[in-house]
Amino acid sequence: MNITNIITTAAKPGLYEKGTSFMWTDEYISKQLLKIHLNPDIDLGSRKFSTIKKTANWLLDSAPSEHPLHILDLGCGPGLYTELFAEKGHIVTGIDISKTSIEYAVNSAKEKGLKIEYINESYLDIELPKEQFDLIVLIFTDLGVLLPAEREQLLGKIHRALKPGGLFIFDVLNDNDLAEKTAPKNWEAANGGFWESRPYLALSESHLYQEQKVILYQHLVSNDADELKIYRFWTHFFSETDVKDMLSPYGFSNVRIEKDVLPRGDRWNGENVLFCKARK
Repeated sequence: MNITNIITTAAKPGLYEKGTSFMWTDEYISKQLLKIHLNPDIDLGSRKFSTIKKTANWLLDSAPSEHPLHILDLGCGPGLYTELFAEKGHIVTGIDISKTSIEYAVNSAKEKGLKIEYINESYLDIELPKEQFDLIVLIFTDLGVLLPAEREQLLGKIHRALKPGGLFIFDVLNDNDLAEKTAPKNWEAANGGFWESRPYLALSESHLYQEQKVILYQHLVSNDADELKIYRFWTHFFSETDVKDMLSPYGFSNVRIEKDVLPRGDRWNGENVLFCKARK
């Protein structure tokens, strides 16, 4: 283990410096993530199932219609929201980059007799059809972990894919009390666990970029093959004004922001999450 290399790598990087590894498509980690997604009692990977069910109903109530809606769920994971939409008779498409999650979602829908279209691809890369969807959702603060250029690219795609009058709903983290949302230094020595099936040492830390309202959650994972993997999650926080300014260049209208859609509990729930509705 090269200690000097770890110390150097652990230093606060320049804004948006990339890591060396990508968690969502890693064959081993994606299976660990699926287990977390499917745990109904925790707010990791996905929110608690009781919260998901209430949120899904709130999403549908936000887009009332006498006819089935054509809904697109971006970052659908294992289909926890898409199945709830389909059970109510809507026409549903889910897109996710994780092959493991999509395979689970496809099998689950088949077992339950639900007709849902699933696509295993990055929503940043896929070409969305023009004016096809009544409702597009991006839930669990996904928009805030995209880099600004990626965010701009996606918002343009979403606006184009909505039918005239269609609704885009997403959630972001509120920018209140940023310093309290950093995570302390932490280390884990494990003989196999979340990050690797073999022995590893994981060093976790966060760095605040106050001016940009960004926190980097960084994990350095060194295994017994002397590999050092760097996972970086750039997480953005927003005010209501930030959200409206972000949407304005793309032609969205009637932007509404609501707090407390989620139950209160910690700094990742309740008023700490802004839910945003914007029409084409």
